[in-house]
Amino acid sequence: MRGVPRPRLALASAAVVTATLLVACNHDDQLAPRFHPGATKAVSTVATPAVAATGVGASATVFVPPGEANIPADAFGDLVRRGRDLFVDTGRIAPQYVGNGLTCSNCHLDAGRLANSAPLWGAWVRYPAYRAKTHSVSSYAERLQGCFVYSMNGKAPPLGSPELASLEAYSYWMAKGAPTGASLPGAGYPKSKKPPAPVDYARGERVFATNCALCHGADGAGQRAEGRYVFPPLWGPDSYNWGAGMHQLDNAAAFIRANMPFGRGGTLTEQDAWDVAAFVNAHERPQDPRFTGDVATTRKRFHDDPNSQYGTVVNGHLLGSTGARR
Repeated sequence: MRGVPRPRLALASAAVVTATLLVACNHDDQLAPRFHPGATKAVSTVATPAVAATGVGASATVFVPPGEANIPADAFGDLVRRGRDLFVDTGRIAPQYVGNGLTCSNCHLDAGRLANSAPLWGAWVRYPAYRAKTHSVSSYAERLQGCFVYSMNGKAPPLGSPELASLEAYSYWMAKGAPTGASLPGAGYPKSKKPPAPVDYARGERVFATNCALCHGADGAGQRAEGRYVFPPLWGPDSYNWGAGMHQLDNAAAFIRANMPFGRGGTLTEQDAWDVAAFVNAHERPQDPRFTGDVATTRKRFHDDPNSQYGTVVNGHLLGSTGARR
């Protein structure tokens, strides 16, 4: 970006897409998911096994979704598989609704299965629900629409669209057997405690350089292969926008602490996770779709929260004043 001071480097995995919708399928699935006391891995013959909660946010009892090998071989199973494919390859399958380089599985790891990374099975059972962000009760489908608008920096698929129907079916199937209305261990991101010291950009930059730059690049732009991101961009035009939940420091710190560096979740301290979250979110990204035309007004209406850096000055730059465009 020209004329914009660029806060050097960037952090861990990004973007968001998470569960939301209600499925209208009553399918008699032969394989019921299980609860495994003290489980550390899913016990099933799955193509991509779910990993139960370990480390940060670990619990003695973790819900284990059915494995992909057990998706039924019928019309319902076909819809589940389409939802799974859309979840892990979002921009290719639904380019008309995606405006960046992220996929749903960038923030909901292991194709939405992994505990403590906002798995779909933990979200499906909690909708409809009131959301402070919208000041209304949202269905699961409406929650998914918000993910496309903010985390994917795109457009909301219409209610009843094939895209939402397939994501609903995938989520419904994964949560088969989970108690409705329950807050399951491993659902969402584990709550991250406030750090001992105030967040610090310089410390976050050092944490990033040591733990994150290898995958996400020294400039936070991610890594591509054959035209697709293999490691997601953490800021800039191909990342989540200023309206996404991951721009909130508490959300980002919780995700990072539990899941990053990739494959080594739980190794960063609370302070490290908060500092690097602040560092990553001190960079420009696409504008909040709710932008009023004025940063101060937009902050007051939608970002009046100490966990949001939107509308604050970092390194002499007013965050949100330019946005990052493709």
